[in-house]
Amino acid sequence: MSSSTTDNYANQVAVVTGAASGIGRSLALQLAARGASLSLSDVDEVHLAETAAMCRTAHRAKVETAVLDVADRAAFQDYADSVQSSFGCVNMVFNNAGVALGADVVDMSWEDFDWLMGINFGGVVNGTKAFLPYLIASGDGHLVNTSSVFGLVGIPSQSAYNAAKFGVRGFTEALRQEMKISRHPVTVTCVHPGGVKTNIVNNARGVSDMGADTATIATMFNSIARTTPEKAA
Repeated sequence: MSSSTTDNYANQVAVVTGAASGIGRSLALQLAARGASLSLSDVDEVHLAETAAMCRTAHRAKVETAVLDVADRAAFQDYADSVQSSFGCVNMVFNNAGVALGADVVDMSWEDFDWLMGINFGGVVNGTKAFLPYLIASGDGHLVNTSSVFGLVGIPSQSAYNAAKFGVRGFTEALRQEMKISRHPVTVTCVHPGGVKTNIVNNARGVSDMGADTATIATMFNSIARTTPEKAA
């Protein structure tokens, strides 16, 4: 998070997707440390529960969790409505959930392309649309969408990931201007992390086609990823 550690979020409600590990878990812990109440989601129910327990144990945070596929638009809307009903307000939303795919365009399947785009781009759009009215109603809303350094530069074998992250960038930058023009009380931020030591490679598709097994590719990725999830958050 870009805010300083002196920020007090005692009266704030924060939503974090992809909270079971990596940047999402670190965001949850840092928000909890600053007093925020949390609604955390992920498709990984087991590790999501671990994150929630860590926030409660270390920071006595109020935490609710939901198993959520961010690509499911109807489910995301139901989730947003549920969070608003449960907490009475939503102040911060971090659309953080993401997956990876390694494949050249000529070899990439439509199934894999749609899977990645549905989560990495569709999930951000779904979360933004579902929560935006509640962020506006809060009178002091903050929306943070996670793009990537791959949202700034194209990389071979990462066409789908590039497309999604470039999409997040354009979508978020346009929304930021809309909020300013309409004078809605919502700040909008797009973040572009570089190499971060997360589990994204372990859960990626197409790794077996890159000339090595998943464990080897993950080790190679972590050797060049210089940023910890804590610093990225």
